[in-house]
Amino acid sequence: MLDVDTRRRIDTARDILVGKLPDPKSQVEQITIALIYKFMDDMDREAVELGGKAKFFTGEYQRYAWTKIFDPSLSGYELVNVYGEAVQKMNQNPNIPQLFRDIFKNAFLPYRDPETLKSFLKIINDFEYDLSEKLGDAFEYLLSVLGSQGEAGQFRTPRHIIDFMVAIVDPKKNESILDPACGTAGFLISSYKHILKHNSENFDPERDPSAFELHGVRLEEITINTKRYSGDKLTSDDKERLVKNIIGYDISPDMVRLSQVNMYLHGFSNPRIFEYDTLTSEEKWNEYADVIMANPPFMSPKGGIRPHKRFSIQSSRSEVLFVDYIAEHLTPQGRAAVIVPEGIIFQTQTTHRNLRKMLIEKDYLVGVISLPAGVFNPYSGVKTSVLWMDRTLAKKTDKLLFVKIENDGFDLGAQRRPIKQNDLPNAFRAIQEYKKSFDNGKDFDLDKWQDVLIVQKSKIAENDDYNLAVERYKPTQIFTKQKWPMVKLDEVIDTITPPIKILKTHFGESGKYPIIDQSKNNIAGWTNDEDAVVKIAGPVVIFGDHTCSIKYSEVPFAQGADGIKIIRTDHRLLPKFLYFCLRTKRIESAGYKRHFSKLKETIIPLPPLQVQEQIVTELSGYQKIIDGARQVVDNYKPHIHIDPSWSTVELGEVADFKRGPFGGSLKREIFVDSGYCVYEQSHAIDNDFANVRYFITSQKFEEMKQFGVKPGELIMSCSGTMGRIAIVPENVKPGIINQALLKLMPSERINNLYLKHIMESDTFQSALHNLTYGSAIKNVASVSVLRQIKIPLPDLQIQKRIVEQLEEEHQLVNANKRLLETFEQKIRDCIASVWGDK
Repeated sequence: MLDVDTRRRIDTARDILVGKLPDPKSQVEQITIALIYKFMDDMDREAVELGGKAKFFTGEYQRYAWTKIFDPSLSGYELVNVYGEAVQKMNQNPNIPQLFRDIFKNAFLPYRDPETLKSFLKIINDFEYDLSEKLGDAFEYLLSVLGSQGEAGQFRTPRHIIDFMVAIVDPKKNESILDPACGTAGFLISSYKHILKHNSENFDPERDPSAFELHGVRLEEITINTKRYSGDKLTSDDKERLVKNIIGYDISPDMVRLSQVNMYLHGFSNPRIFEYDTLTSEEKWNEYADVIMANPPFMSPKGGIRPHKRFSIQSSRSEVLFVDYIAEHLTPQGRAAVIVPEGIIFQTQTTHRNLRKMLIEKDYLVGVISLPAGVFNPYSGVKTSVLWMDRTLAKKTDKLLFVKIENDGFDLGAQRRPIKQNDLPNAFRAIQEYKKSFDNGKDFDLDKWQDVLIVQKSKIAENDDYNLAVERYKPTQIFTKQKWPMVKLDEVIDTITPPIKILKTHFGESGKYPIIDQSKNNIAGWTNDEDAVVKIAGPVVIFGDHTCSIKYSEVPFAQGADGIKIIRTDHRLLPKFLYFCLRTKRIESAGYKRHFSKLKETIIPLPPLQVQEQIVTELSGYQKIIDGARQVVDNYKPHIHIDPSWSTVELGEVADFKRGPFGGSLKREIFVDSGYCVYEQSHAIDNDFANVRYFITSQKFEEMKQFGVKPGELIMSCSGTMGRIAIVPENVKPGIINQALLKLMPSERINNLYLKHIMESDTFQSALHNLTYGSAIKNVASVSVLRQIKIPLPDLQIQKRIVEQLEEEHQLVNANKRLLETFEQKIRDCIASVWGDK
C-alpha cells in the first residue's frame, strides 16, 4: 500500500497547483519536471558527499542547481525568473542524459505567481530520494490522476487489473516482454516487479498478497511491490538481460516521456520505450516477444494513422488490429493478455468474426475473462474482457476457458470505492489450477469453481461466427440459482417498427402524444402528429440502443429520431415484469449499448403469470413510493426569504476565518497510526467525517490547537473546490484542519447555522464564484475576497426562526432520501430473488 507521506505530498502539490493549473495533465507535467529536477540535484549532492564531483549541474548550469534556486535570499520574483529559465534551458544541458533532456523538452513555467511557486517547490523539496522505489510509488500515484486520454480511445488500466493479468501470464526472467501501446508503462513495470518478486528470498507465495487481493485500499493507492522485493536471486547478468528485454511502444510523445520517467524511477537507467506507431509503421514488424500485454486504444484510426497491409485481418478498428498484431508477434511459445471491448467478443462484422476464428483455429486463444462494465469508471463505462493467449497451452487442448468476474473489489460508480466482494482471487486460483491440470495430467474440476465454464472449440465454431460471449454457451445453473424456468428473451418477444421517427427539431412542449427516445428522460417531448404514433394493443417495453435505458408505456406514443427498440411480449410474459427484470444491475452492467441483438440472447427467468402479477404488484407499489420521494428530493431547494428591511453587512464583519497550516507544518514525522485527526478538504465536500487518513499525537495537537475543530463548528473547502461547507458533527474525533480548509468563526451577531445556510445559498455561491473564478484566485488569497461578500443580517431571533424552519425541512428531505434507498433496495432484492441470486 502507498505510504501516507508519499500520498500526502503528491496531494498537497496538486492542491497548490490546481488554482493556476486546473488541467490534471498540466499538474502532472509540472510535478514530473520538479521531481526529476530535485532528483538530479540529490544525485549530485550524494556524489559530492562520497568524495566525487557533481555531474548534472556544472559549468554554466551550476547556477541552476536546486540548492541555488532554493536559496532563501532570492526574492519571490527572482525565484520565478530563475526557476522558469532553468526549466526552459534544461533540455540544452549537455551534462544530463538524453532521457532527462527529453523530459524537459518544450517545458516551461505556466504561471508567474511567486507564492504559488514557493509553496509548490517547498513540497517537492520535502521528498526524500533514499530509495528510487519510493519515488516510483510517488510517480505511479501521480499518474493515477491522469485517468483517461479519451480522444485517443485510451483509458489507464487500474493497477489491480494489470497485476491480475500479469500474474496469469507469469513472465519469466529470461523472456522478452512487450507492450505495443504502453501508455504510462503500467504493464511493463508490473511485469518487472512480478519477476523481482518471484526471484526474491523474502517472497512467500502462500502468504504474500497480490495487488488484486488487497482489501480496503483505495484504487489510486495500490502499489504492486509492497514488500520491496529486491530480486536478490537474480544474477547481475539476469538483471542486465531483464531490463533490455522489457520494451514498450506508444504513438504519443507525451506518453513516451511519462513512461520513460516511470521506468527510470523503477530502476531502468535506460528504458527501452519508443515513440512508434504500431499500426502504421513496419520498422519493427519482424520483432517478436515471449510475453505481450496491453490495453490498446479502442477507436477507428484517423488523422495520420493509416494502418499498413501486413496484418492478417484488415480492419478499420484499432482494437482489431492490435489484437491481430499481438497474436502475430508472439514467439512460438509466447503468451499474451490483452484487454478488448465487447465488440471483439461477439460482433458479427466480417473482421471481428475472422479475428476470433484466427485466434481459435491457429491456436492462440486459451481463455476469455469477462470484466465488470465499470472497471474504467469514471472515464468510461465500456464493458471489456481479457483475451488470454498461450501458444503452448492452446495446442494441448480443443477447449476454451471462460471466466466471469462480477466484482473486482471496488464498486462500479464514479468513485470506485473499495467493497468486500472481489472475484479476482478465486478467478486467478481457478486459472492456475486449470494450467496445472495440463502439467499433472489431472482433469480440471469445473464444479469446484463458480462462474467458470469450459467450451469445446467445435461448439464455438458451429454457427461460423465464433462468438466468444459466455452467455451463449453457459448452462444457466452454473451462473444462476434460479427457481423458475429460464428462457432466451428472443423466444418470448418481438419488436414493433414505428411508422416514422420524429426529428428532435419537431419535439413540442405540449401535445396529444408523448415522444419517447433513447435518452434517460421518460418522455422527451410531445407531438400531435397522428401519422407518427406507434399503435400498440397493450403495454410495451422500450429499450434505448445507445444508452441501455429501459422504459415502459401503456399509451400510444411517437418515437424520437434516436434509436430505440419497441418490445412486445408474448402471452407468457407480462410487459411490466420484463420491464422490472431489464432494469436490474445484471442487465444494466452487461454492455448492451447498440447491441439489441445481444440483449435478445439474454436468458431471463419466466415464473408463471400469476407469480409475475404478484411480483409486478409488489414492485409497482414500491415504485410509487420511490417516485413520490424522488419528487421531494429532486425539487427541494432551501430558500431564505430576504426582507428588504434587514441590514446588509460584509461577511468579514460578522465572521472570522482560520486556514489550516500549510504542508510544511505537517511533516511526515508528526503523523502516527492513530490519535488526533487531521481533517481534509474531502470532509467538507463529502460531509463524511468517519474516513480519516492522517493522525497526530496529543503533544502536536496542543502545539497546533489554534487549528483545532470541535463539534458544532463550521469548516469550508478553500482550495480548488471552493465554498463547500460542513458542520462538525457531535461524534467527531478531536482534530485539526489542513491547508485545504477554513474554520469559520462567527461573531455573537450571527447564528452559526444561519451563517451556514446563507453561505450555501445560490446568491452567496454565485458571488463567491464571480469573485474567485474570474481572477483565478482559488486558494489562500480567496480569504480576502471572501470577507468582502455581502450577506443579509436580520436580528438573532429571526435568524433562529429561519434555522429552525430550514432544519425541519432538511429532516423531511433526509427522510425521503432514506425512503428512496430503502425501497430501491427492496426492488433490487425482489428482482435478485426472481433471478435466483438470493
